[in-house]
Amino acid sequence: MSSFNHRRYQAFPTVHKPDRRWPNRRMHHAPIWTSVDLRDGNQALVSPMNVAQKLEMFDLLVRMGFKEIEVGFPAASQPDFDFVRKIIEEGHIPGDVTIQVLTQARENLIERTYAALKGVERAIVHVYNSTNPVQREQVFGLDKEGVKAIAVRGAEWVKAGAAQFPETRWTFQYSPESFSNTELEYAVDICEAVMAVWQPEAGQAVILNLPATVESAMPNVFADQIEWFCDHLRGREHVKISVHTHNDRGCAVAAAELAVLAGADRVEGTLFGNGERTGNMDILTMAMNVYSQGLDPRLDLSMGSEISDVYTRSTGMTVSPRHPWFGELVYSAFSGSHQDAIRKGMQHRQGQEQALWEVPYLPIDPADLGRSYEAVVRINSQSGKGGVSHVLERDYGISLPRWLAQELSAIVQQVSEQQSGEISAKQIHALFVEHFVQSREDWQMRRYRLQREGDKVIASVVMGSDAHPRILQGKGSGAVGALVDALIQGAGIYAEVEQFDQHALGAGTGARAMACARVSLESGRSASAVSFGEDTTEAALQSVLSAIGKAGAVIHLQQPSKAAVMK
Repeated sequence: MSSFNHRRYQAFPTVHKPDRRWPNRRMHHAPIWTSVDLRDGNQALVSPMNVAQKLEMFDLLVRMGFKEIEVGFPAASQPDFDFVRKIIEEGHIPGDVTIQVLTQARENLIERTYAALKGVERAIVHVYNSTNPVQREQVFGLDKEGVKAIAVRGAEWVKAGAAQFPETRWTFQYSPESFSNTELEYAVDICEAVMAVWQPEAGQAVILNLPATVESAMPNVFADQIEWFCDHLRGREHVKISVHTHNDRGCAVAAAELAVLAGADRVEGTLFGNGERTGNMDILTMAMNVYSQGLDPRLDLSMGSEISDVYTRSTGMTVSPRHPWFGELVYSAFSGSHQDAIRKGMQHRQGQEQALWEVPYLPIDPADLGRSYEAVVRINSQSGKGGVSHVLERDYGISLPRWLAQELSAIVQQVSEQQSGEISAKQIHALFVEHFVQSREDWQMRRYRLQREGDKVIASVVMGSDAHPRILQGKGSGAVGALVDALIQGAGIYAEVEQFDQHALGAGTGARAMACARVSLESGRSASAVSFGEDTTEAALQSVLSAIGKAGAVIHLQQPSKAAVMK
């Protein structure tokens, strides 16, 4: 048994809701996204953003397509106040973007908030107060009516402040902070009291934001809470329901997704889930989840690397290499079986690029996020022949037969184990050339000639150095068979071709044909070799000769006669 004293904690109560409907629903469109990076995310940083960093982040959020962006708590600090004034006065806010500011339900703070927003075209004023029992009892020392009075007074001050600036299109937002830990009946009661002040039924835009300020329950319980709230709120049709989940249990995205199924219209969150403790809901992850289901995420996520770069520069935080969708390694496969499946899946898509995306181990096309296929398959000691083959084919246009891929994979694995890490495509290619392409000089073919005699082929091959050429002549059913016969007749070398493969190469490889051969000698030794040639016959003959040389055969041949006419 664990030594932890688990009896100090109790299970979170479930919601009695036998009529729950959200489990049978599916998402049909993305919710309204609201970025809180510049406030909720910023307050959690060791070194909060300066003005330049905030502007870069704000510009990124605008270009990504956010239409609602929380830009600060202007009454809480002078830097936040100055930033709000800056983006208003310098015209950084596009006409279709609404900024949001946060304030507690205190009169002086609300007055200061409106001073910061003077001249803005449109804005959301977000007022909040804590409503859960622990806060009521331990922090405020108030009963339910006392806490509700704070919310109502705050709503009145927000309404009065907006009346001073009728030229601005105002949206009012109220959050019963720690909603998920608040009694549901009381949460509805306090929100209805705020609505009675703001009167959304008369045309005032109102958002009710329901936070899981500290995530304490499983996502399905939060979904039940949202659906129950929507079912019991009078005037639900006149307001937008928003959720703001945190990641204390690691389920912020799941809770937000289920909350949308349960009736939420809007989701607040941050890039990469930045925020206090374990962070806010990660908008990038949820938006990509939506996209992967064939829905428009309503955000431009194609600038994946730029999003990561700006985030890192602005926040000083790094992006985990295993971050869903955007991490450096999330589209990389090291496992041999995974690599082989990816390679075959990508090959299967050739010629049908517009078909539905269905590739093993790749839930989306990495290119959609600006990622290249170069990172999909990466090689280390855990990789197999499929990955090695994929890298050579992808980067060098070299397609290996299965038997040769197995041999090269074993070599690559050994080197990777020795250097205890990843091995690059350049290293793989170098190993391929070293072990299979390079040929001993005395086994290099200089020229060859083929003649047909009935159903047989007569081959004459000159090999060795230019200074000391040697000749082989033989007869067989084909060029390779004739070469094997020539080795027997002219040098007493008995070689058996165990594996053979040849094919024409595409443009850009520097050669028109490639041949692969594996031969075994009478001595029992065997070897494989690859040759590139101007045509398939040249490549085939050289691959056999190279393999025999690599197997250790020694040859002493007569010099060719001057009369020998060679191709």
